[in-house]
Amino acid sequence: MSKYMLIMRNSGSIENPEDVDFEAVINAMGAYNEAMITAGILVGGDGLTDAAQGSVVEFTDGAPHVTDGPYGDAPALFNGFWTIEVASREDAVAWAVRAPLGAGNKIEIRRLTDETDFADYSDNEFVQKEKEWRGEQTDHTSPE
Repeated sequence: MSKYMLIMRNSGSIENPEDVDFEAVINAMGAYNEAMITAGILVGGDGLTDAAQGSVVEFTDGAPHVTDGPYGDAPALFNGFWTIEVASREDAVAWAVRAPLGAGNKIEIRRLTDETDFADYSDNEFVQKEKEWRGEQTDHTSPE
C-alpha cells in the first residue's frame, strides 16, 4: 500500500461565493470523507483558509523573502487536501474522480515518498532517523 496526496485546486470559477449553498458543500464533502473512512483509506486531510490569510516564504539567492497573501493566480490556489493509503495510483485516481467538486476545480494526485525511494541511501544517518521518527509518529497516533 502506498500513500497518495489528493491536492484540491480551485480555479476561482465561482463568481459569487455568497450564492453557494455552503451547507450542501459541507454535506457533500462530509459524505465523500465518510466513504473514504468507511473504505479504510483516509489517512488525513483538511481544507485551507483563504490564501489571502496566508504567507509565502520565497527562497532566492539571498535571504528568504516573506510576503503575505496569495502565492499565485487563482488557477494555482491550493485549497485543501486528502492523504489516502491505497494499493495503486489507479486506485487514488478512482477516489479522486469521486470528489464532489464542480467545474473549474482540479485534483492533483501525488504519491508520498517512503523508504523504498531512498533504498540507495539506507545507511544514511538521516534516512535512519526519518524511519525512527515515522515509527514514533505512528506510536503517538495509535489508539491506546
